[in-house]
Amino acid sequence: MASTVSFLAFTFFSIFLVSSSPAIAGSAQYSVQSYGAKPDGTTDSTKAFLAAWAQVCGSSETASLYVPSGRFSLGKVTFQGPCKNSAILVTIDGTLVAPSDYSAIGHEKNWLMFEHVDGLTVSGGILDGQGTALWSCKASGKNCPSGATSIEFSNSNNIQINGLASQDSQKFHIVINGCNNVKVQDVKVSAAGNSPNTDGIHVEQSNGVTILNSKIGTGDDCVSIGPGTTNLWIENVACGPGHGISIGSLGKELEEDGVQNVTVKTCTFSGTENGVRIKSWGRPSTGFAKNILFQHAVMTNVQNPIVIDQNYCPGDKNCPNQQSGIKISDVTYQDIHGSSATEVAVKLDCSKKNPCTGIELEDVKLTYNNRPAEASCTNAAGTISGFVQPSSCL
Repeated sequence: MASTVSFLAFTFFSIFLVSSSPAIAGSAQYSVQSYGAKPDGTTDSTKAFLAAWAQVCGSSETASLYVPSGRFSLGKVTFQGPCKNSAILVTIDGTLVAPSDYSAIGHEKNWLMFEHVDGLTVSGGILDGQGTALWSCKASGKNCPSGATSIEFSNSNNIQINGLASQDSQKFHIVINGCNNVKVQDVKVSAAGNSPNTDGIHVEQSNGVTILNSKIGTGDDCVSIGPGTTNLWIENVACGPGHGISIGSLGKELEEDGVQNVTVKTCTFSGTENGVRIKSWGRPSTGFAKNILFQHAVMTNVQNPIVIDQNYCPGDKNCPNQQSGIKISDVTYQDIHGSSATEVAVKLDCSKKNPCTGIELEDVKLTYNNRPAEASCTNAAGTISGFVQPSSCL
């Protein structure tokens, strides 16, 4: 099973690298400063960015949008496509700054969005979501906006995101939704470990996404994988603080697309709440998660290094005493090492109605306080091979 998933994932990964387009050379460049943007951190430069984008997107030849150094204050911006060309480069040497008043964009779904834009490369830059005031509002129990995702790529194809940094997002940092053939590399995401719902990278309804060589520390999942995600490759990601790399939560909706062909390899988890996790709501759903490979992971003081939770029911609302309809199958944990912050390092809590099948543990060694950790399995079936510690409960 592991070798099959590995081969398929490697094949996809190889094809992806060959097909990825290089950086755009010799294109017409449009600087946002030429359209009135001010790098002072306070002047609203939204209109200038939109004016520059109109030129770039309207060009029938390759074109680039340039953001020089400095701090550029922006409100809600949608970089709307489709464009007249499919080779657009956005180069950011400066910092894009969200409004300091969180209510200005807090009720929006996102702060920055690229929609229906094909052949886009975003290179460099810092996104400052200035989310700390909203986090404080939420912590106080007041009636606060949900918060905006810092940047979303929606219904777009052939996207590259290189060297982007995102800090202190109001809600999610980077969202990839409804996209095909996306490569994310050398990204840095940072937010406080107690910041609410600040997922680093969220992927859903997308095919052929690759996330490489990135460092993510946040208050929620470092990477979250939502319904409709297929052929996802995550490699060399350093996660912490945060809630780990999570498939889910799945099964929130009764009718829901599944998740399949996911590889997570050579990642490190430091002081996180979870390591590698699959999570589904404890209620009926048509969704599934299958052909998943977690490989070459190092855990350091992680509360739940390996976890499947099919009884997710926050606040015991809308799902008590129900069974998850999500079918989880063919999940391989291969070469997972390190330390657990709790005694139970492997917890497979699967659905009574739809037990997990095809779970494989191979060369797993997890300790708690320098001694073998424990494992707990409910409604889970599978096999073990190689050295496995804690002792398998499958």
